[in-house]
Formats: sequence, C-alpha cells, structure tokens
Amino acid sequence: MKKNAVLLALLSLPALADTANDIERITVTGDFRQLTLDQLSSSASVIGAARLDSRQATHIENMLNVAPNVNFTRGASRGRFVQIRGIGERSQFAEPINPSVSFLVDDFDFSGLAAAGVLFDTRQVEVYRGPQASNFGTGALAGAIKVVSNRPGDEADNHLEVNIASQSSFRVEGGYGTAVNDVLNVRVAAVHNSSDGFVENTYLDRDDTNGLSEDAARLALDWAVSDNTRFAFNYRWYDIDNGFDAFSLDNDNKTRSDEPGFDRQQTHGVSGHVYHSTNAGLLEVILTHASHNIEYGYDEDWTFNGFHPWGYTSFDAYYRDVRQQSAEVRFSSADNNTLFNNTTSWVIGARVSQSEQDLIRQYTYQDSDFYSAFDPVTSAMYGQLDTRLTDAFTLTSALRFEQYAYDYEDNAGVSHDEDTLMTGGKLALTYQQGEHFYYASVSRGFKGPGINYDERVSDNRRFFDAEYNWNYELGFKGNFSDAISLRAAVFYMDRENTQISDFEVQNRDDGSAAFVDVIANADIGTNRGAEAELNWQATKQWQLQVALGYLDATFEDYERTDGSVIAKRKQAQSPDFTANLFSQYWFTESISWRVEMDYKDSYGLSDGHDEVAPTATVFNTDISWQKGPWTTTLWIKNVFDKVYYVRGFGGFSNDPRDEYAFNEPYFQWGDGRQVGVTTRIHF
Repeated sequence: MKKNAVLLALLSLPALADTANDIERITVTGDFRQLTLDQLSSSASVIGAARLDSRQATHIENMLNVAPNVNFTRGASRGRFVQIRGIGERSQFAEPINPSVSFLVDDFDFSGLAAAGVLFDTRQVEVYRGPQASNFGTGALAGAIKVVSNRPGDEADNHLEVNIASQSSFRVEGGYGTAVNDVLNVRVAAVHNSSDGFVENTYLDRDDTNGLSEDAARLALDWAVSDNTRFAFNYRWYDIDNGFDAFSLDNDNKTRSDEPGFDRQQTHGVSGHVYHSTNAGLLEVILTHASHNIEYGYDEDWTFNGFHPWGYTSFDAYYRDVRQQSAEVRFSSADNNTLFNNTTSWVIGARVSQSEQDLIRQYTYQDSDFYSAFDPVTSAMYGQLDTRLTDAFTLTSALRFEQYAYDYEDNAGVSHDEDTLMTGGKLALTYQQGEHFYYASVSRGFKGPGINYDERVSDNRRFFDAEYNWNYELGFKGNFSDAISLRAAVFYMDRENTQISDFEVQNRDDGSAAFVDVIANADIGTNRGAEAELNWQATKQWQLQVALGYLDATFEDYERTDGSVIAKRKQAQSPDFTANLFSQYWFTESISWRVEMDYKDSYGLSDGHDEVAPTATVFNTDISWQKGPWTTTLWIKNVFDKVYYVRGFGGFSNDPRDEYAFNEPYFQWGDGRQVGVTTRIHF
C-alpha cells in the first residue's frame, strides 16, 4: 500500500503554496505535474463545463473568444485555424504545414486537425498562451489548446442532452460512466450535431449547402492493475461530413455555386497511458495511434456554368490520408527523491512522433491529379527542475531538444528531405505571498522548416527556415477578497525568421485568377501585449467575469512575392483589443439569467493583402431553469444578428460581371442570430 500512496500523491495536486487558503483550485493538465491554474507560471485560461454549456459550445471555435488574445479563421466549415497572440495559420491547402498552435484532446495530439475539435463529454478546455515548447515541442510556437474529457471513475456527469434550434439545428449528446468492479471503471459518450447553417444557395434553391453533420464517440477505461500501476485506455471516433459553400460574389450569405464544397474528416484513434509508481517516483508510458481521412473541396468560381459569358468553371478538391503514431516515456520524482537537499523536484522524458500524410489534389486546371507524400518525424528529449529557493520563491528550469526531420516528394518532380535540431525551454521565477502569486519567465518556442510544393514557385522561394520565438513575461494571480480574483500578464515576444503566409496571384488565359501559396521568412516579428481575467462575485446572486487582451503584433523586412518590400506591418489576425464579458444572475435557486459579450477590434485578414475585418461586438444570452436532475435552457446566440467576418481575401477579382478588371475583397460571414432550447438530465 505504500507504493499505492506514492501513486496517489503524485496524481494529486502538488501545491506550490501549502496553506489552507490556497487560491482558486482549477486543475490544469497541460503541465508535467498537475497544478492549479493559479500556480502555473504562464498565462492560461481554463473554460469549465458550465461555461461551455452556457455558450452552447459544440466545437472549440465556439469558446475561443472567451480567452484574451485568441483568434481564429474558418475558410472551411469550422474555425479550425487558431491564432494565439497573433501567431497561427489561416488555412491549409496542398502544402504540408507545421502548426503554430498545438491542439490536443486528452493524450492525442491533433495539431493541424482541429476539425476534430467537436466538444462532447468535456470536463474543461485549457488555453495556454505563449510558447509551450517544453511541454509540447514543435507546434506550440504560439501556445496550445487542450480538450480534457470526463474521466472514468470521477464523480461522473452521467447525462443526456437534447438541443433544438433554428437553422434546422439538432444536437443530442450522452455520457455514462460506471464501475465494472473494484478495479475497473468505464465511460462511454457520443454526440450527433447537425444544422443547415446560415447560407442560402439561390441557384440550387437549398439552405443546407454550408451545413453541419458531425458525429463523434469515445470509450474510456481506467484499470487499477495493481496497487502501484494504473492503465488508462481511450478510443475516439469522429465522422464529420460538413458542407463548405461560404463565399459569394456579392459578399452576402447568398451563394450561386453549382458544385457546393465539402469539409469532411473521419478519425479513429486509440491511446494507452500507463502510470507506474515506485518509491523513486512516477513512471508514465503514453502510446497513441490515429488515422484520419480528410476531404476538403470548394467551387472555385462560386457560381454556375453559364452564369456569365466571361465566367469560368473550376472545382478544387484535396484528399488526405494521415496516419499518426507517438510514444512517450516520462519519469517524475517523488517527494522523497528530490535533489539538492530535498529542494528540487525533477522530470525527465523522451518522445517520438511519426506521421505519414498522403495527398491527392484534383483540380480543374491541372492536366492530371497531383500526388504528394509528406512524412515528418520528431524525436525529443526533455527535462524540468523545480527548485524551492525559499519558502516563497521557486525556480523552474526546463529544456527540450527536438530533432525534426521530414521527407517530401510529389509527382511534379519535387523531392526534399530535412533534418533540423531545435532547442527550446523555459526559465521561470515564482513568488508566493499568501493568496498572491507572482511570476517572471523567459521561454523559447520553435517551429520546423518547410517546403513550398508548387512547381510554379521560384527556386529561391522553394524552402523556408525554422522559426524561433522568445517570450518574456510577467504575471500575477490571486484573490483581493472573497469576492474578487484576478489573473494578469504582460509579455514581449521576439520572433526570429518569422514565417509569413503569402500568395502570388497569376492570371490565367481566360482572365480568371490563380493563386500560388507561398510561405517565407521575415527577418523580425514582434508581438507584445497584456492579458487580464477578472472574476467578481458582486452579490450572492450576481457574478461577473471579464477577460481583456491587448496586442501589438508586427513583422519587419519582408519581401512579398511581387517583389515589393515591407519595412514594417501589422501581423494578420491580430486585433489590438479583445474582450469577453460574462454576467450571471440567479433570480432564485433554480432560475438564472446569463448575458455574454464578445468584442474583437478590427484586424488585418492576411499578410498578403490589405483587407480588414471591422470591429465586431456579439451578444449571447440565455435563461436556465433547474429542477432536480433536469436543466432547461432557452438561449439566443448573436442576439442583434451582428454581421462579422471569419475569413477574407483581397487583391483579386472573381466576378466575371466586371470582366475580372477590379480587385475586390471577399468575406466569409460568421454565424447570424440563432434561437434554441436545450434540455439536459443528469443521472
């Protein structure tokens, strides 16, 4: 039983401040050791199940505006391209990309595959801002998002939920966990989500061409193999069959496509996580495997054959077969196995991740299908020391070495292999004074090099270099009274070899525009700003939460594909200010009213053109009634039907009515007003 006690201790919350008045204990899982949010030496947000429910969040895109300095783009059926502090991708077409924001679901690394961000049976969503290379390696240059599911053996939220809303929306979710015997717990959950969406296709006389059809399920087992060994198994399945018909020549939600696009993903994933305790510490072994079939296509002309004498007809489709495997071994010291006179706990680990990504592109303007194979492999070693200098001061030092290698080849004659050693880490000094926690940190993230596949790309733009991001941060977390708590941070990020997503517009013989996507390096990128999250229990019945973000993000010394040189420019997807305001008022013990506001300042939509998304303020509200195990919620999203944009293009014309003579902006609209009712039973 002694070993079992060691295991339980290591899986509990090792507090940096061992007092009876520790500040708010929201557990985060994205660190090597489980900590509370207010013991984490970085800026982070944790959105719990209750807040997700209040937003009727069916996908990660529905909760991203809660966190300061976080943005996203669609260019697909979902907002699956995320930017943190101004850094992140905006789309993916034929080229393989290295994500800037890691996206994890429990033990699975789904970075670059955020269509799998369907939320169901979710305990919380964690958003980490700033480089997270120590924990997640390449892919976490800007930060990380982790979806944490309900675990077997928890005080499980067994539930069934039904959601009916306008736009013919229907959602049903269920989750159930039970103990099979004294040593085995099991949990199953599933969801179906469907909606016609907000786009009307006037040519086909349909209102579902940009709709959603998403199914997902999970099976989780937790087996106490012995007193000192526990095994956690997870299986996840996704079947996403969404439409993509979002752009209109008239910049409204009325399209004319005769071949509406699609955005599909089928995923099977299994993971095994072994926890084995010894007197020296906790040994963890994490194995994952996932296969993804991804299909994405769109009607490039946005119209129908015969729409205009100058018109063209084109469809562009991408079919990816992605297979991923990873293996990780980690050893964390026990309390009786620390270093330097019992002042320093330690973690060491190694990870190998391998992926095979096969692409087929079928495009009207290609003589034959395009094929490519991209096989990246990352191998990493890492370690972390947490040294208690005094009762109040703790020094955290972490280092990660990661070998990033890939092989690429395609049937256009391009073949290349790369092997790069990248180093990142973190140094943080924390100070705990009662319920106030202060930290100062320096961290370094990295992102691998890559290739621009297109045969039309010039040789001097074929490859781009690895990027590094130095982050300097000061933060505070704590309570000012029983009613008010605050988390705040200021940061300065210095990016080296800033990867810029650009494009070259080429005119075809028929006058239409063709795009050549290009990623290149700017010399300097600077991202600086501040973040704050305030929680105020104004009265016993009224709670207020405020999240504010300020961001100043620029890059310098970049040569565009047209040969022009940018001396200095704001980075795309980087609004100066973001804000979220949440108010909840309890009229009685069973009836509550919630109002939420999302604010986003204007921001540039691309590094390659000058179109801007204007300032947008969106309100949501709901009234919830609880009676025993039942909860019923009447809700409205986007109360005032605000028009806002979630993707945009500029610098070309796709309109044959003006003979393709004028460069115009084109926008993808965000969701309009939606009214619905959700009923949930807990059992």
